[in-house]
Amino acid sequence: MTMRAAEIRLPGVPPVVVEREVPRAGVGEVVVEVLAAPVTPLDLLCAGGKSYLGVPRMPYVPGVQGVGVVDGRVVWFPTSAGMEPGDGSMAGFAVVRRADLVELPAGVAPVMVAAAGLSAVAAYMAMVWRGGLVAGEQVVVLGAGGVVGQAAVQLARSAGARWVVGAARSGEARARAAAAGADAVVALDTDDHMELVGRFLAACDGAADLVLDPLFGVPAAAAAHTLRAGGRMVTLGASAGATCPLDAAVLYGRSLRLSGYTNKELTGVQRGDAVGVVAGAVARGELVVTHEVVGLGDVGEGWERQAGGRAGGRVVLVP
Repeated sequence: MTMRAAEIRLPGVPPVVVEREVPRAGVGEVVVEVLAAPVTPLDLLCAGGKSYLGVPRMPYVPGVQGVGVVDGRVVWFPTSAGMEPGDGSMAGFAVVRRADLVELPAGVAPVMVAAAGLSAVAAYMAMVWRGGLVAGEQVVVLGAGGVVGQAAVQLARSAGARWVVGAARSGEARARAAAAGADAVVALDTDDHMELVGRFLAACDGAADLVLDPLFGVPAAAAAHTLRAGGRMVTLGASAGATCPLDAAVLYGRSLRLSGYTNKELTGVQRGDAVGVVAGAVARGELVVTHEVVGLGDVGEGWERQAGGRAGGRVVLVP
């Protein structure tokens, strides 16, 4: 029995569609029929040979996560494609460790869960687990037009945040932040530190309690000025700069708590529980991230659109 699959053959070159044998499960594994597989930044990084793990063994099927069906159940699943030898989710079927499966709520849209996926997990865990978000607090979300940022705005709201400020560079990204439910939106269309400080302070409803930061650089330094004494900033990316010109007086004068976050530190149980929270929010209509659906046969085009930033949100492949 054969299936269609996306296949990476050369580093930095988009995948092509091929026919492959349906994989067989080993001990402790199951074969999942794939319903939806997102093209994520991690997929692009690994396939480009630019991750710290180096160039993966090729050819291989990319896809570090997906949603599918096994034993009549709709499940979310992770893979190690591009990070370890083996294939991922961008195919008709995928082999997954049974212990890694997360059963999804009845009736939830597979594409919607796939679009949010581990990006929403990162947003949720960075805010609630690492950042200690509690109901009644004010949150500032940087990069609020991206998938992580959109998820953060909505999940902060569902966690009981009283005021959520989103910040993004382009007009389109700011529109997505507003659509996600941000109470105020800050334009990051300048690198003038003090100008951004003024914009953040004007957008906040008093002092903020938590800044979620996927950007670092000047935006993070400016957003720190909104934090109350003992406020927290959690950084999980550096797309605006590898260094941050943080004002030392703001840091020590307010006893701010700065920390980093990565999904890699989660245990399997933590990750599964967080996926359950994300899927539940999707099922209740509390979490929607912009995305576009692409058939597996058009994976090359969808891959290039995602890599070039031309996609309408997260590209999700459907077999």
